[in-house]
Amino acid sequence: MKPAPFAWCAPTTIDEALDLLARHGEAAKILAGGQTLGPLLNMRLASPSILIDINGITELAGLKADAAGLTIGALTRQSRLEDDPEIAALQPLIALAVPHIAHRTIRNRGTVGGSLAHADPAAEWPALVTLLGAQLLARSKVRGMRLIDAEAFFITHLTTVLAPDELLCEVRLPPSPPGAGYAMLEFARRHGDFALAGAMVRLTADSRGRLGDPRLVLFGTGRRATRARRAEAMLAGAVPSPDLYAAAAATAASEIDPYDDLHASAEYRRHLAEVLAGRALEQASFRMNGNCDD
Repeated sequence: MKPAPFAWCAPTTIDEALDLLARHGEAAKILAGGQTLGPLLNMRLASPSILIDINGITELAGLKADAAGLTIGALTRQSRLEDDPEIAALQPLIALAVPHIAHRTIRNRGTVGGSLAHADPAAEWPALVTLLGAQLLARSKVRGMRLIDAEAFFITHLTTVLAPDELLCEVRLPPSPPGAGYAMLEFARRHGDFALAGAMVRLTADSRGRLGDPRLVLFGTGRRATRARRAEAMLAGAVPSPDLYAAAAATAASEIDPYDDLHASAEYRRHLAEVLAGRALEQASFRMNGNCDD
């Protein structure tokens, strides 16, 4: 199939892009990597009257690390993060998650901001920024800039709080806590497919060996990535043990609202979520304080 007719503009600055969004609003679509938008256009599931190609806006790409954390430009390609040796030290969860995103050829073009704005609940980036407590910087010609907490950014399947005239510009990640252990596990029918279920975990422990500020996010199991708050409360302040992790995984699985589709039943997704959460908790626990299981 071929896309419906559309106009094409290629701004070279953020201000130019914001001006176009302000003028065209919902009739416009942003073209970044195009790995999702391209097929949607070809199948006419999206029919914008104008495409705003932001690939020439160099200020939207790149990484910046400082005492405040890691800032990722929205136009940064997935493979840039995969290939940067500093990422594994600065944000270990990114290094664990990015290789699971589709295939290398897609990661070469796909962008961080594009994945977040698309908001597929089975994608890795929405879960990742939710777990890490990221803030997302959006800009509008009329309202200026606003920082949005990642957990508040996603509303439901393929829907975010971005207004039609807003452009997602940056992802701001706080520093990784010292000694944190991370894990990311997902299950897909084939390598490169979206996950039927996935779990991301971050654990830290105090000097007494008790868990502090545990984070557990499940994805691919509902209309958005879900922080398992009750499971996190069960873990906080507790002494790590296999029984604790099994109980927390079961609690996490009870907090999601999975759905049936052609690929899996809701019951199967809930079972997968519990198994993956339990295994991820065990892995993250082992990796705390620099342990390596490679």
